[in-house]
Amino acid sequence: MNGRKTNMALTLNACLLILKEHHLLKSSALQVDPDVEMTDITYDSRNVKGNTLFFCKGANFRPIYLTMAKGKGAITYVAEKPLVEGNGMNALIVRNIQKAMALLSAAYYNYPQDDLFIVAYAGTKGKTTSSYFTKGILDLKNDNKTALFSTIDRIVGPKPEQQFKSDLTTPESMDLFHDMREAVDSGMTDLVMEVSSQAYKKNRVFGLTYDVGFFLNISPDHIGVNEHPTFADYLHCGLQILVNSRKCVINAETDHFDEVYAAATTTTEPDSIYLFARADYKEPDDLSIDFRFQSEEADLKTSRFKLVAVTDKAAALHIDGEYQISLIGDFNELDGAAAVIGAGLAGANAQQAAEGIRYVRIPGRMESIDVPDHGRVYVDYAHNYASMHALLTFLNREYKNPRMLVVVGSPGDKGIDRREGFAKALNENATDAFLTTDDPGFESAQSIADQIDKDIDHQKVNVTIELDRATAIKDAILASKPGDVIVVAGKGEDPYQKVKGIDTPYATDPVVVKTVADELKQNN
Repeated sequence: MNGRKTNMALTLNACLLILKEHHLLKSSALQVDPDVEMTDITYDSRNVKGNTLFFCKGANFRPIYLTMAKGKGAITYVAEKPLVEGNGMNALIVRNIQKAMALLSAAYYNYPQDDLFIVAYAGTKGKTTSSYFTKGILDLKNDNKTALFSTIDRIVGPKPEQQFKSDLTTPESMDLFHDMREAVDSGMTDLVMEVSSQAYKKNRVFGLTYDVGFFLNISPDHIGVNEHPTFADYLHCGLQILVNSRKCVINAETDHFDEVYAAATTTTEPDSIYLFARADYKEPDDLSIDFRFQSEEADLKTSRFKLVAVTDKAAALHIDGEYQISLIGDFNELDGAAAVIGAGLAGANAQQAAEGIRYVRIPGRMESIDVPDHGRVYVDYAHNYASMHALLTFLNREYKNPRMLVVVGSPGDKGIDRREGFAKALNENATDAFLTTDDPGFESAQSIADQIDKDIDHQKVNVTIELDRATAIKDAILASKPGDVIVVAGKGEDPYQKVKGIDTPYATDPVVVKTVADELKQNN
């Protein structure tokens, strides 16, 4: 670890140059010498420490926040329109506050992305699994100097306090560059990150370029009032990862492949675009699949797959071979293949990839426990139709169509289409559904459950609605018998329920399951 600390500061002149370069500056009003340095930046008035650059961002921004920031010593504000509360401060009026914040944050933290090799993942499903697999491999290559920005965890350094739960898949740009700077100063050399479609919709990663960008797949999700208005918008935002990557890797089996590949070619030469697919997949016209993978063994104990380099540029990475992962299910092998390719492009070899990926554990993903006199419980983060369908189909096949009890809810304020998707997955695979609460936000948990329920075929699936999630999990376990399979889907190791803007502590799904199992053991 190099232990280097960077002294951060930003002058008004630097801000003006950056904003003008990107055609974002509408007007400015300076009260001091433009060479004066601002030694802190924030968008939260509670965090102003004096001599600060303050961003007036967000649909819920209230002018009183600027008054508070000014009172604490903020000397400059950035906003999309002049605010009287900022009289006497330096004012930078911009066309897009989110873009301005991303660019100025990167500059303030001295462009930490330039000191990291960044592997980034986009897709409806598989981002988290691929990211953890990639980190496992790179940690072996670089002696545990890989930062991780994922849906579940953020790891910015080797100390315990530098590993914490994530609030967003991709955080606000200022927080993103802050964490990158901490990672660099803590000796990290590589970064693996998930990039959500919302990150591009909200310009959280504006101006950021990745060394390797993955497009894993796309299916209807994240469409609603507070997310993407249409699937076309969702796809457009997801494709931006390819436009902003030096090397692109695409799952050739993805829906809308032609559009996906075209997006990659807008800024990347074909020699820097890699395609991968299963061994039996027919390649697109006029294009060659660079890597093929095939399942060697995938059951309830082991997952093994083989990766074969087909083209010369793929063979040059020297990552051919057989790989074993501890995460059961053939549906995880695509993510494993992606991780090996991503790590290979970051400099890992086949031996490092095989050893690094083998024992990777992903919090809240395919955790299982046998409950005395009842069924086997699987806790999994599956949170949309695609991931739920893959999980339940695999378990049905392996257990030869058992009684399948599924505990699931759907978030509020976003992903409205998930509700219909969950109902579809239940109709196709479950015998019993326990509909419950999963981050209802400002919506009614009962209403969300009712929306899932209305699309369930009650001739196929028995439905119970129990809004207390811990109780729903316990009821599902108690309703099971030996040989049954219980799936607790959605939250995984998320320790909060988001209710009306408040993070309400929640024990996590694995803890609830283990608590129920322990109670039953004691009662036997």
